[in-house]
Order: sequence, then C-alpha cells, then structure tokens
Amino acid sequence: MTELLQRAIAEIEKLPAEEQNAIATRLLDELKDEQGWKIRFAATTDNQWDSLAEMVRQEIASGEVTPLDQVFPHQP
Repeated sequence: MTELLQRAIAEIEKLPAEEQNAIATRLLDELKDEQGWKIRFAATTDNQWDSLAEMVRQEIASGEVTPLDQVFPHQP
C-alpha cells in the first residue's frame, strides 16, 4: 500500500461509520468503473478507433463541436 493511500485511510478512519461507508462505496464504484473502461479500451480494435476518429473529424468539419477554448477559456 502506498504512503498516500495509507494517509487517506487514516483520515477516513477518523470519520463516523456512516461517512466511512459512503466513501468506501464511492471508491468501490470508482474501481469497478475503471475496470470496465480498461476492458472496453483493451477490446477496442484499430478499425473502431479509426471509425471514431473519422466521426469526430466529420463533426468538427460540420461545426457540431464546441472548441475546448470556448468551454474552458484560458485563464492566466
């Protein structure tokens, strides 16, 4: 176990049981979700990636996509 994870668990242990369970549930859900994404990505073929990239290019060309600079303006 990493030092950071040990510190996080030590802090969680100070909380009431209900809050500990809520955090544990969120962590377990996050781990399950991450595993699902790893499986999906690993199973994605080069042809599927190419198809997805082409769809994105078409959306960009047709103006269906909002540039990230508009969604997340640069702030110095």
